[in-house]
Amino acid sequence: MVIVRAVIALAAMHQRPLFQMDVYNAFFQGDLEEEVFMQFPPGFGSQGGDHDHSLFVLKRNSRQVIILVYVDDLLISGDDKDLIQEAKGMLHATFKIKDLGPLKYFLGIEICRSKKGILLCQRMYILELIAVLGLGGCKLTLTPLEQNQKLTSLEYDQQCGVEDDPPLPNVRGYQKLIGKLLYLALTKFDIAYSVQTLSQFMQAPKKSHLEAAHRVVRYLKNEPGLGVLMHAEAKGILTTFCDADWESCPNSRRSVTGYTVKLG
Repeated sequence: MVIVRAVIALAAMHQRPLFQMDVYNAFFQGDLEEEVFMQFPPGFGSQGGDHDHSLFVLKRNSRQVIILVYVDDLLISGDDKDLIQEAKGMLHATFKIKDLGPLKYFLGIEICRSKKGILLCQRMYILELIAVLGLGGCKLTLTPLEQNQKLTSLEYDQQCGVEDDPPLPNVRGYQKLIGKLLYLALTKFDIAYSVQTLSQFMQAPKKSHLEAAHRVVRYLKNEPGLGVLMHAEAKGILTTFCDADWESCPNSRRSVTGYTVKLG
């Protein structure tokens, strides 16, 4: 998803179009019982390194088209409309592909474009999560976690004699909820710290952990439509921030380090 956001950010900065294509029945086009070795079509080059062949670039002189592949979904951008159409034709000639037009919805993320840039949000995903958890009538919260709240592990409670915070009988339910919150953190950076804290207790969650996770969802109810704006006037400069909280983990007394990398 980092590559997806980077491609969209570059498209916003350079005023490039974004298109989406979908491969028909990608999982039903044939059963493979033997090893298959593939080569890239002429003109295409993988930009994902030795272990990630998800990003391809078609180059013609100074023009280029970027094709990002995620399972059976394709995101296409470039600086030349004719070359984009040529790339689409090459794909159509090889696979049965549906052209979905300008990019509006990709992997559960809503994409809205204006003169200011490209907005990424997950409003429908958040509303669906609220409905599934039955939290539609719950009160809102102003922060993802309570201030100065120290969430402890089950082992820590056993050593300290804490008995009023029982373990959850449904561990899988908690794990699925944290997985959904992790995906929401792709566009909701304000919950990133809270979700990484809660994800430390995936193996043995307790009642307090589930209550804290529900608080994050109640916090998201405030503004489910807020997201990340890839600004059209941004400069293509990488900026990095980092910080550390000395020995802040109550369970291991280890330091917690955080960082963020911003493009534009």
